[in-house]
Amino acid sequence: MTGPTLQEQARALGDPTRHAIFRHIAACGHPVGIAELNERFPLNHNAIRQHLAKLVGAGLVVEAKSPASGRGRPRLVYEVDPAMEGRWDTTGPYERLSRLLVEVVRTGRTARDVGRGAAELFRGRPASGDAVADIGAAMARHGFDPEVRPAPGGADVVLQRCPFAAAALEGRSTVCALHLGIAEGLVEGTAATVTELVADDPRRAGCRLRVRSTPDGPVDAAGPATLTLHRKGGVL
Repeated sequence: MTGPTLQEQARALGDPTRHAIFRHIAACGHPVGIAELNERFPLNHNAIRQHLAKLVGAGLVVEAKSPASGRGRPRLVYEVDPAMEGRWDTTGPYERLSRLLVEVVRTGRTARDVGRGAAELFRGRPASGDAVADIGAAMARHGFDPEVRPAPGGADVVLQRCPFAAAALEGRSTVCALHLGIAEGLVEGTAATVTELVADDPRRAGCRLRVRSTPDGPVDAAGPATLTLHRKGGVL
């Protein structure tokens, strides 16, 4: 079964108000609720819902439930479908990478440190309290196609796709250090730690983020995690 066509997406964005809603969701960089959209656009809730349904149906926006907080049902939130990044004037993965690399050059900070500082931009939604799930969700949103596999003392998040393969081939230590830092930032303040990023050939992917629980409480995200760069036949 194929997804929506470009023509269907173009028709969905052909309505000026719907296009403005799509652009607002894309610009926010985090899941947006109906109440927030209602404050931004002079429409009633039902009209907002109808526009969102068209965007979801066209594969432009995805709908999810926010983490439960207090009484009542979790609210519905919306964000741009990760498959649309770089299309329809949205920010693509290489634009995000270029901004992080500019930050490394501009500030003189390490790539890992810049990655930790960018973690909240990758999270895109409130922390759920499950560090492994948060890393998986963040990496999924940014095109890494993660698979969470249980492991002794925690889990491995296997990144089955590298959205930055071309750049990583030229500068693996820098690009992979950025993503190790992002993962560390995502678990900062939780009872978990990222112990290692085992990075394989970006063309084949299969890199592993090793996440382990720390029963004694929150740990420092700047701890001694290691970055291991594999190549065919050995380690770099």
